[in-house]
Amino acid sequence: MDNQPTDGILEEFRIQFLECWHRLPNRGFFFILLAAWLALFQFFGNATLGYIHTPSLLRWTYNAYQPPVEHSPTDDAHGLLVPFVVLALFWWKRQQLLALPLQTWWPSLGLVGLGLVLHVAGYSLQEARISIIGMFTGIYGLMGLAWGLAWLRGSFFPFVLFAFSVPLGSLAEPVTFPLRILVCRLVEFVSHYILMIDVQRVGTQLFAPPDPANPAGQYQYDVAPACSGMRSLIATVGMAVIYGVLSFPSWWRRLALIASAFPLAALGNLVRLLTIIVAAEIGGQKAGNAVHEGGPGGIYSLLPYIPAFAGLLLLGHWLGEAGVRPSRGAAPPIGSPTAVSPPAPKQAEVAAPENEGAPLGGSQKVRT
Repeated sequence: MDNQPTDGILEEFRIQFLECWHRLPNRGFFFILLAAWLALFQFFGNATLGYIHTPSLLRWTYNAYQPPVEHSPTDDAHGLLVPFVVLALFWWKRQQLLALPLQTWWPSLGLVGLGLVLHVAGYSLQEARISIIGMFTGIYGLMGLAWGLAWLRGSFFPFVLFAFSVPLGSLAEPVTFPLRILVCRLVEFVSHYILMIDVQRVGTQLFAPPDPANPAGQYQYDVAPACSGMRSLIATVGMAVIYGVLSFPSWWRRLALIASAFPLAALGNLVRLLTIIVAAEIGGQKAGNAVHEGGPGGIYSLLPYIPAFAGLLLLGHWLGEAGVRPSRGAAPPIGSPTAVSPPAPKQAEVAAPENEGAPLGGSQKVRT
């Protein structure tokens, strides 16, 4: 038996990549303009030299994702993953995009000009986030310039996901503080009325009541901004956007998934904080700290995402079934078990005589 060689995954990807690369028109034109556009933001992108001493907007953005050790942790670390998610979705849509009529479309220079105006405004105001929006706007315009309006329409999603890569920093405080208050109140309610655990709350602080053996209380926790659930909220919203757009053509189903991300993210953070409280109730402050710090391999840090992602999948499954459920009085869909075609009425089949010149009284085969 001859052994037929099989290509590995990487070799198959290489072949498909080269095929798509050769089918893509104006690729040199686009990538030369892209390099020039990114060079502008590399050498004249950042005016806030007091925060991080570099003229590069790209370096400033990376520093916002991964701040130095001496700085407090940030909720923007997910921004490092966004470009890879966008590229993966572009690869997933490659056949659809390459099938479009791709040609140079000069009106797209308006988007490039808009991106340049945004960058000048951000540079003058020393607001790097505006420059980041301008940078992505210009890249989107360059794609339209090289490949046309049809490409812009077809690539709006996933390109719009780059909005998740804009670091929020201190701008998220108006959201994180209400999230902290909300989750603390939920922990207090569930602990008192469901788990029967006596937890006291003051603002964003959760602690056990004092007792004679432990006047300071068995445990004390302050729900810091990093524990507000902002990370799980952004991740859940991003997952809902991707899942909704890829799975449902109707906008109301997509919006329903995105809207559900907010309560599901709050539920996930509630589960995480309740786990810390239960561990501290059983083993004291040290046990609760072990859960808070993530446990072995950071596995406890994944707790907020389990109910959030599971809820999205269940809701998506229900929305999918609601989309194919037949209405009352409507005919069942083709292919369903109940879609049985009625039998055709029996008709007489008369076989033509073998010889056209046979007399009328000749033999004829009649079946009914």
